[in-house]
Amino acid sequence: MFKGSYVAIVTPFKKAEVDFEKLGEIVEFHIKNGTNGLVPCGTTGESTTLSYKEHEDVIKFVVDKAAGRIKVVAGTGSNSTSETIEMTAFAKEAGADGVLLVSPYYNKPTQKGLYLHFKKIAEEVNIPIMLYNIQSRTAVNMEPETIAKLHRDCKNIIAVKEASGSLEQMTRILTLCPDIDMLSGDDALTLPLMAIGGKGVVSVVANIIPKDVLSMINDYSAGKTEEARKMHFKMFPLIKSMFIETNPIPVKTAMSILGMCDETLRLPMCSMDDKNKEKLVAAMKNYGLKF
Repeated sequence: MFKGSYVAIVTPFKKAEVDFEKLGEIVEFHIKNGTNGLVPCGTTGESTTLSYKEHEDVIKFVVDKAAGRIKVVAGTGSNSTSETIEMTAFAKEAGADGVLLVSPYYNKPTQKGLYLHFKKIAEEVNIPIMLYNIQSRTAVNMEPETIAKLHRDCKNIIAVKEASGSLEQMTRILTLCPDIDMLSGDDALTLPLMAIGGKGVVSVVANIIPKDVLSMINDYSAGKTEEARKMHFKMFPLIKSMFIETNPIPVKTAMSILGMCDETLRLPMCSMDDKNKEKLVAAMKNYGLKF
């Protein structure tokens, strides 16, 4: 069900409020550029600094604006099982095509706790679920055996966004459950992951170069491996520039430079260091972006 280029979209702000006008332009931009799906309210969307109402408003706005023209996978995960169930139920009611559920952060649950957390959500809300494994943000790695057990026991847990950075782990997951839809959580590993059976990416860099990310995925899927490899190497320096500071600081700054939205972030996220911004601008110019 989940394959291709899904974009973890930013949440644009105007002063202290969500800028829904710019958010609408972002949705239309990705529809125009052929993006397969949008992921609002994820890490890149600064979900942890949105109020509950803002979280719901952003999800509903993106779903309504997309109007069935593009898939919407709403970020509804938190470190509270009950809150995750509530937000996931809202996303289903709003019409989202699926939800992205990050591992509970700060709590540091055991593998049994992770299993019970996701199983409870899957039982309570019948909507397609993409697990999100990112130990660098959550402190706990979701082990391949846990993912495989969830996929086996819960019919609506059908995908995983893998951001462990480990192709070995990704291989182990696909060995245990080869039919799961695995998407890369790291733009730099999209092509290597597809080589072992991955279906695509939940991308950060596609916020600014959606056609190129999609082109690489489509070329590889069509057997045009050399074309895909060339695009991978072309994008690589720009991808690295997206992470010279904590995501989404660089990508939101890049979008501001391109006139796509304001660069406003919410504390504790803050504006880029000047030297890092110079590196970002250089990477964008070297890539050929016009601004």
